[in-house]
Amino acid sequence: MFSKILIANRGEIACRVIRTARKMGVKTVAVYSDADARALHVQEADESVHIGASPVGESYLRGDRIIAAAKATGAEAIHPGYGFLSENPDFVDQVVAAGLIFIGPSATSIRAMGLKDAAKRLMEKAGVPVVPGYHGEAQEIVVLASKASEIGYPVLIKARAGGGGKGMRRVDDPDEFAEALSGARREAKAAFGDDRVLVEKYVDKPRHIEVQVFGDNYGNAVHLFERDCSAQRRHQKVIEEAPAPGMTPELRAAMTEAAVTAAKAISYSGAGTIEFIVDASQGLQADRFWFMEMNTRLQVEHPVTEMITGIDLVEWQLRVASGETLPGTQDEIRLYGHAFEARLYAEDAAKGFLPATGTLHHLKFPDTPPQGASMRVETGVRAGDSISPFYDPMIAKLVVHAADRQAALAALSDVLARTEVAGSTVNTAFLAALAADPDFARGDVDTGLIGRHQEALTTLPAPTFEIAAAAAFAASGFADRTISNDPWSALGGYAHFQGMEREVRLKYGDHDIPARIIAAAGNGVAIRLYGDTIRLGSAANQQRVARWPGHVTIFDGAVGHVFAVPDPLARAEEALAGTGNLRAPMPGLVKLVRVAKGDSVAKGQPLLILEAMKMEHTISAPHDGIVADIAAEGEQVSDGTVLVKFVEKAES
Repeated sequence: MFSKILIANRGEIACRVIRTARKMGVKTVAVYSDADARALHVQEADESVHIGASPVGESYLRGDRIIAAAKATGAEAIHPGYGFLSENPDFVDQVVAAGLIFIGPSATSIRAMGLKDAAKRLMEKAGVPVVPGYHGEAQEIVVLASKASEIGYPVLIKARAGGGGKGMRRVDDPDEFAEALSGARREAKAAFGDDRVLVEKYVDKPRHIEVQVFGDNYGNAVHLFERDCSAQRRHQKVIEEAPAPGMTPELRAAMTEAAVTAAKAISYSGAGTIEFIVDASQGLQADRFWFMEMNTRLQVEHPVTEMITGIDLVEWQLRVASGETLPGTQDEIRLYGHAFEARLYAEDAAKGFLPATGTLHHLKFPDTPPQGASMRVETGVRAGDSISPFYDPMIAKLVVHAADRQAALAALSDVLARTEVAGSTVNTAFLAALAADPDFARGDVDTGLIGRHQEALTTLPAPTFEIAAAAAFAASGFADRTISNDPWSALGGYAHFQGMEREVRLKYGDHDIPARIIAAAGNGVAIRLYGDTIRLGSAANQQRVARWPGHVTIFDGAVGHVFAVPDPLARAEEALAGTGNLRAPMPGLVKLVRVAKGDSVAKGQPLLILEAMKMEHTISAPHDGIVADIAAEGEQVSDGTVLVKFVEKAES
């Protein structure tokens, strides 16, 4: 076994690897960028090495610096985590050439599965079923469009390199093909440095089911059952579970056999995932699944497999990479109960899941598991940390396990309801709404579920009178005072013959909320709101509250109601500035500008494309107007930067 390893990653996966390494008595070395100098994974590791500036191209993708850090600290092996260099065969070659061990598959195996088109041709030869499509080398638009017509619409355009939904477009009509292809290529180039694509048949009611496989360097390979990752937004996973709901013995046998066959076909060593697309339009059937791709690394959702098998996959990775045989045989691997994982992101679900940034002024996870269940919180951040525009905006993975699916789903809802985040827009309420969705609850899930129910899943309930009153009380500062029947003690002021009053102004979305805090002898403190009054001893003093600069968040189950506490001076400046500007909803790169200064535009018209978190986001006109000024292509903008200035059209 290794005595010391370097982890070429950051965030929750780096912390996850450190935890197992510590359990095994293996020392760890962390690497970090400028933005991560005080990150949790740096604190948790035995040693740490700075490798560059915040952008990934200057730090976490600098294989030469990572290898130099490993050699300088005496690390014997490098664990890549997932993302970054984890599936880069050239990096694996460099690691081996430096006399180090890569904790993962060989460069040959990664190359075999690294490009989707080549991988599918290889799987066809191995007898693994492959989804119908065009996986050839020709990339001319006339060829691709012709193949799409032969396959039959709707089709999927997919980047041949990478994953995570980047460089993917669904096309329903031939007239939309050219624009969709252009967008997919741009996104693929930005994310993977490769703009080549393949075209596949879009499967009706598709289920995304994947099989965890594991191999060693002696020809052995096993599966650890399946995971269902069908709950996706923008082709990215949201809630994963194991085992797959509705799985039949026949389909499981066929799918796991195909997965192990695929792993053996490339002499695979280490943890890997074979992803299948399943046509669930007529239920799960053993002849209606097709190979989609292989992820030659540990998956983000690996904890659900660990929960149902009791196996530490990172420990297996270290043992296999150090030269041991597989720690268990297929007959020894058993499935117990049901597990869910929910990905807690800094993102605005109501605005099309736009990534968000911000400081986590308040961060609290449940300190006890739900009754009858077990729980894991996988995170790489703490209260006070910032969500950076440079990296994936995941805050944590909330993982639960119980005896059956119904109990596990109830446990997930409980954990989400007790999770509190303030300082950045987060998707907690969306996750809770998805867990409670009737179709999802009964296991009737496919990759289009979120899209069909998106409005209902992403619309937050309006705050109740009690919640607004609690926010007013928290904003007033009286929560810091001792509640007393004596108005002299309750308020920092004095008034003859009547209770002292203080005005508090809040803003919820676009709505102003004026409130008054009242203190009177014999009555304590009360809040007057919308013409009604509520006494402090009631719900207004019982809510879960987080106060942070310029804001108050009141938690009601999984919903965090965010109230702004406007600064009067800031309101005056905003009024002078006017409201004719369109600002960036997140930090990003202006990738493409579709209109010019002086153009007349209509509400909803696409104006520009903003690239953020390696995804493209179309920014549209919020109203009719004339463009007075617009950001330039290639411009890097921060959150809130003015992208477009308008001269509003005069009413006719």
